[in-house]
Amino acid sequence: MGLNLDEKKFVVAEVSAKMASAQTVVLAEYSGLPVAHLTRLRAQARASGVYLRVLKNTLVRRAVQGTQFASLAEQMTGPLIYSVSEDPVAAAKVLNDFAKTNDKLILRSGSFAGELLDKAGVQALASIPSRNELLAQLLGVMQAPVTGFACALSALAKQREEAVA
Repeated sequence: MGLNLDEKKFVVAEVSAKMASAQTVVLAEYSGLPVAHLTRLRAQARASGVYLRVLKNTLVRRAVQGTQFASLAEQMTGPLIYSVSEDPVAAAKVLNDFAKTNDKLILRSGSFAGELLDKAGVQALASIPSRNELLAQLLGVMQAPVTGFACALSALAKQREEAVA
């Protein structure tokens, strides 16, 4: 049974709210994907903080009007699953990683920072390390000189102790 007008307005409002705070939206075709696989994909998306939902294209077109994702409206045809995230790479990473192990999920397009992305663009976005990974790498780079200096001081102290003894 289809949605009544109030339910449609609620869905459009919900999706509009998600789009307002989002940085990335990715579209993928899911035709032929078994329910168990779709459930697993949704669990992975929830764990990554990604809003993942199968929606009517006409409702999403209304929700993206006037947003930075309005250029995606032309791509919204056929059975699609929508992945929306505030993290710039999370939406692309979740769908791309799942598509690698399941050929029924086909990346279609996406949008990041107002720019329309094709399949290759979505895959390139997914290959970028997440914010947490980048922060960990930066911390490692910042700690390296201090760690090296501490090791050098320790070695110097041992050398002086051996010379005195």
